[in-house]
Amino acid sequence: MESGATTLNLASIIEHHARLAPDKDAIVWNQQPISYGRLNALANQVANALVEMRIGHGDKVALCCPNLPFFPIVYYAIMKTGAAVVPLSVLFKPREIAYHLEDSDAKAVFVFEGTNELPLAATVKEGFDRVAACETLIVMTSEPTAASPIGGAKTLAEITRDKPETFETFPTAPHDTCVILYTSGTTGQPKGAELTHLNLMTNVTTVYSIHLPVLDFTDGVQKTCLITLPLFHTTGQTVQMNVNLYAGNRVVLLPRFDAPTTLETLEREKVNFWVGVPTMFWALLKYVEENGYDLKTITENMKICTSGGAPMPVEVMKDFQTVFGVRVLEGYGLSETSPLATFNHFEKPSKPGTVGQPIFGVDVRCFDENDAEVPRGTRGEVVIRGSNVMKGYYKRPEATAEAFRSGWFHSGDIGIMDAEGYLAIVDRKKDMILRGGYNIYPRELEEVMMTHEAVSLCAVIAVPDERLGEEVKAFVVRKMGAELTEETFIEWCRTQFAANKYPRYVEFRSELPIGGTGKILKRALREEG
Repeated sequence: MESGATTLNLASIIEHHARLAPDKDAIVWNQQPISYGRLNALANQVANALVEMRIGHGDKVALCCPNLPFFPIVYYAIMKTGAAVVPLSVLFKPREIAYHLEDSDAKAVFVFEGTNELPLAATVKEGFDRVAACETLIVMTSEPTAASPIGGAKTLAEITRDKPETFETFPTAPHDTCVILYTSGTTGQPKGAELTHLNLMTNVTTVYSIHLPVLDFTDGVQKTCLITLPLFHTTGQTVQMNVNLYAGNRVVLLPRFDAPTTLETLEREKVNFWVGVPTMFWALLKYVEENGYDLKTITENMKICTSGGAPMPVEVMKDFQTVFGVRVLEGYGLSETSPLATFNHFEKPSKPGTVGQPIFGVDVRCFDENDAEVPRGTRGEVVIRGSNVMKGYYKRPEATAEAFRSGWFHSGDIGIMDAEGYLAIVDRKKDMILRGGYNIYPRELEEVMMTHEAVSLCAVIAVPDERLGEEVKAFVVRKMGAELTEETFIEWCRTQFAANKYPRYVEFRSELPIGGTGKILKRALREEG
């Protein structure tokens, strides 16, 4: 790097508060706090260990860990060296681990030891052994003195023993790669979105400014955020962890979401801010409805909830706001956009069913198939440009060029922008149903189906049809004690939708398949037939 060049490193967000208020709580797990000073010192020790392994600027290091303090410690340590973080899902199988390590050119991988139910270290080791270029495997163990549970791997405690708690962070440039987030790969192999330090820092500062009315501590009281979304996912990572540590707040971690534990934690930790995907909001409502829960402490302390990851059914949002007495704001973004692109801002009234307006520094449009902007109120592909948009897909120039045609990032989502600039996400391009030449958008059908008094949750997909190409099928979870048959539900749908839209097939389930990030897995439903 040339002398005097502009520098920017995302790890500075913990270094800043380690200087200002080192004793203030940063991370809370299992009711045990880690201060900002301690978090930064631990990250420095890991960074020193990485440099000793000859890992530094331009290298890639993978991280496979649930919501535990190990994640932020190693995450910021990697950045401090100038290397890029490659977060891996804790649900990956050995084949997927091997693919991501090889595709990202990772030189090392950190993995939590796991549990009997989720043997992470053994799974990652199997994938690691298939990739010759990935040189080092480090296991993070619950007990610092424990030996590595797998052969040929060192433990985090071993590599950091006697390492200094100070470290001079590498002066990365704003456009250096900070994190590589892999897309879900629903159409072909997963692609790594290269997010720069500038991408992430501008998204962090913008999300913070949006939430300033509830996240600042000018009143002298440190605010608390609960993270139940996985940290390997872009929303939990940036909108919650990075934003709240930038703000100097307390970040409470839960390794996995379940309704009773989440409610207990919201109450005990007096949480002010929580982000979930729609199925999480639905699960909390369902639990309170079926089991009862005294929400007094939660409603007194909760300032705001944010929903993302998938469009929230309007009925779920209305019910949650009524029961929990808190405003729910929807946002929209993708891994490729750091992630936030639009949000229902505090200054403007929310419009249920929309994901708000573009955030600061971001432009959003809806384009037709010729990359021309469609009129307001008309369906089109959502395209985005701004400081939040990735610099490209790692080692995929053709895919990058296709995604950025006409100078805009093409999201693959179908949206409608109204006259005031509020965006509604209609569906994913790939989820659209083509029935007899007509486009049918599952999101539209699901919104209406959720208003039926007996429906608790639903998902609509396409199934093959010899005559029409594709037909509409609905998977429905009934409310507790509700009686609803396939025939009566289809008949009700006929009164709600045009003749070409209503479902010809309905299947009742006690639950729907949910992925690691809390989204309904429509791909799994399609594969089941």
